[in-house]
Amino acid sequence: MTIMRSIASDITPEGSDYDTVSRVVEMLTENYRDQPSLETIAGELGQSPTQLQKTFTRWAGLSPKAFLQAVTLDHAKRLLRQEELPLLETSLELGLSGPGCLHDLFVTHEAMSPGEWKLRGGGLTIRYGFHPSPFGVALVMITERGLAGLAFNDAGREKASFDDMAGRWPNAGFVEDSAATAAYAARIFDHRQWRSEEPLRVVLIGSDFQIRVWEALLKIPMGKAVTYSDIASGIGQRTASRAVGAAVGRNPISFVVPCHRALGKSGALTGYHWGLTRKRAMLGWEAGKV
Repeated sequence: MTIMRSIASDITPEGSDYDTVSRVVEMLTENYRDQPSLETIAGELGQSPTQLQKTFTRWAGLSPKAFLQAVTLDHAKRLLRQEELPLLETSLELGLSGPGCLHDLFVTHEAMSPGEWKLRGGGLTIRYGFHPSPFGVALVMITERGLAGLAFNDAGREKASFDDMAGRWPNAGFVEDSAATAAYAARIFDHRQWRSEEPLRVVLIGSDFQIRVWEALLKIPMGKAVTYSDIASGIGQRTASRAVGAAVGRNPISFVVPCHRALGKSGALTGYHWGLTRKRAMLGWEAGKV
């Protein structure tokens, strides 16, 4: 297995847009009460305000100031608890919902049969490759039936990301093939390639309950967010919020199957398998696209 082969030439280089953006997201989240100015943030990063504004806006489609409004967790809590706004209105207030001009990736999906899932990947060949993305390094995994895995990591953490994903299907065969996965990466992260006449095909590999949860996630429109309890109700399991949360956390096709749009009961962003900063970044990136 040659996970690290040619990584240096294929992966987002140090100093990439996402490295800058992730630091800005962290600063805005941690210091939101201070309302840091663009000049302050730029000074911390050693960039000019103009350079930082252009980089962030090019990446997210909105300014750092607008992004702060879209992802501030404490503002969401205040709206929900003190002003008692419903979740939908809170999402609107935060910029997490609006009139979408795109239909979320135009995904079509199928699920592995229960028998195939019980084999834990036995007889399955999964091709994989690492590619630059708006959210750091993306690990793309495909089968002959479609996209089966999508994970994220910071540069230098490729092996850990691969081990995490490969451990989900321990009996599968894995072949490093960036040439095969490159077209999928392009389809996923370039919204100009999101076409209803050419839907992205994904294959869901999980238990029956997990697949029902992941299918529910696919129904959440881009730019919107729902709670785990909403999802539980939607699949006819009102009391299964905790189990739904576990299934959301085990989603193997991050971003495409949008587990980042699932919130805690209070409206809190809660955890994210690939890092809470990355979850905030995804929500903000989407807010700039709708």
